[in-house]
Order: sequence, then C-alpha cells, then structure tokens
Amino acid sequence: MALTFDEGSSLFNFVVRDGYGVKGLVDLGVSKVPERYVQPPQERIEKSSATSLEVPPIDLSKLGGPCHEQVVGEIVHAAQTLGFFQSLKEAAYDFFGQEAEKKAVYKKGTSPSPFVKYGTSFAPEKEKALEWKDYVSMVYTNDEDANKYWPQHCKEVSLEYLRTSVDMVQKLLNVLITDLGVTLENSEIVDNLIGTKMVNMNFYPACPNPDLTVGVGRHSDMGTLTVLLQDGIGGLYVKVEDDMNSAKNGQWIAIPPISGALVINIGDTLQILSNGKYKSAEHRVRTTSDQSRVSIPMFTIPKPTQKIGPLPQVVEKDGVAYYKEMAFQDYMNNFFGNAHEGKKSLDFAKI
Repeated sequence: MALTFDEGSSLFNFVVRDGYGVKGLVDLGVSKVPERYVQPPQERIEKSSATSLEVPPIDLSKLGGPCHEQVVGEIVHAAQTLGFFQSLKEAAYDFFGQEAEKKAVYKKGTSPSPFVKYGTSFAPEKEKALEWKDYVSMVYTNDEDANKYWPQHCKEVSLEYLRTSVDMVQKLLNVLITDLGVTLENSEIVDNLIGTKMVNMNFYPACPNPDLTVGVGRHSDMGTLTVLLQDGIGGLYVKVEDDMNSAKNGQWIAIPPISGALVINIGDTLQILSNGKYKSAEHRVRTTSDQSRVSIPMFTIPKPTQKIGPLPQVVEKDGVAYYKEMAFQDYMNNFFGNAHEGKKSLDFAKI
C-alpha cells in the first residue's frame, strides 16, 4: 500500500521513534525515496565514478610460516594506504525479518539491556538527510550477559563471529604495533586497544532510488580495528587518502565482496596511536534497488576510561606529536555527538 502519513515529522516518528525503521517504509510500499532521505548531490554515490579494487586479499594463515615477513609487509602497506584488507565472509538476515514490534523491543530506552540497541540511520536527530539503514548493536561484556540479553535470532552466530574475530585482531595488532618500533613485552598495549568489543548487524533494504541516498554516509570508525562481514551484493566504498602520493588520491574505490573474505578497517584510534602512520579508512555504503543487503561489523575499541594518544616511542621517532592524549570516552562522545562527515571526528584529537 502507499504511504499513509505526511512526510516530515510524522515520517521521522514512524521510522525513528516508533521503531519501524527503513524496512517499515519499504513494507508500506514506498515507491520513491522520501525527501528526508535525499542526500545533497556531493554526498551521493555514483558507481560510474568509482574505481575497482586491484589489491588481492591477504592470506593471514601464512603468519608465522615461511611467508611471514611477506604477509607482514602486505598488512603494514594496507594499513598505511587504504586502511583495510580482506580475509573471510558470511551473513544473516533473520533479525530484520521480524515484525517491527519485536525489533523495537531493543530500542534505546526500552531495551532489556543498555548494551543492546536497535535503531536506524546514525544520528537521526542531527542529520539533515537520513541514512537508508537499520541496525542492531550488541556490546560484549561477558558470555552470560550476551546469552541473556542479545537477540535470540543472532546471538549464537554473533558470539562465534566475535570470538574468531578477536583472535585475528590480536594477531594483526601485534604485527602493526611491532612495525611501529614498539617492543611488545606483554599484551597490555593490545588488550587496552580492544578492551570493548561490539557486533553490529546492519540492514539496507532495497531502495527505489539508490542514486539519491546512501546506506551509510562517509566516515571513519572511531575504534582500533573493525572486522566487516559483507554479503555477496556489495556496496562498500573506501576513499584513498589525499596524502598517499598516488594517482588515485581522493578517489573512491569499490570493495567487491569476495567469497571467503573479511574486510578489515583501520580505525581512528590506531591512526592516533601511530601518530598518523596508519590511516583510518574513510568509507561509505551505497544502497541497491533490486535486493536488500546485510553487513556485520565487529568493532574493537578501548574501554571508555582508557587513555589514547600517540605511543611515546613513535613520538620520539617522529620528533612531534600530532594528536593529544585523552580519555577514549571524550573521543567517543564527540564521535556520536555529530552526524557523519568524513574524517572530521579526528579533528577533535589533533593538536
């Protein structure tokens, strides 16, 4: 059926406050993108203007083997340029196929746990144009709480995904931090960088006008490393940093899904820690018109009370610190207090 309410505040209430999300609009039979979702021309994603990824996936199973140094070099190069690489794949749709009322149980303010949240867009109260995305976010505290509070449809697979991903993240951070010239005598540095883990399930319903809106606006992740599981549809784009001395500076590169591969994003925390040597990945997501899409990121971030700043050994080598030290809670408050706007969140940490 056609939409039965006026666009504007009533649409916002339906999608955001009542918990129906973008899927609720699609289920109502929306035939065009509502004005509230139309992005300004400079924020829209044109497939024809993006180049394709030409870097093969990195095989992490070779770490510790005869090709260890070669793999280390590939990892460090990826972290210094695009801020990502790939390594495995899987997806799940069950949670978002439920009735809206069952998903809305997990809305902020009504969720049975402060560590589980269902919502839509990123910061809808602050965005001029909403993002074409619904999500459920699950912060990991311990197995008991996860089994008790995480949604039944996805908790088992999400927990297994988290356990597997954390092991991989620890290995990657050991490589990346060691390459900064920092000796890891114990695991304290790595443990502090991944003190909090969070699994998100993102759902992008089929969109009648994908050229007018975005699934996720351009941004970088605030944490240390993000492990991203794509489905087979695609839609992820990563921007080449302007200071990479590359012919593709400033260009957006499409990251096609590869069977059996994960995407790893370098986050802002690792850019700050490395004093800018490693680059957080500015990325965004395009919607599609013919089918819905799911992606599942697992975020590793410091605990809120953890201090973040450039490592002393790196500052000594560079001769100057480009970022200040702060509690991660302060950086997180700034990040969530604003709409997506590229890597502008990093300005909060710069000296």
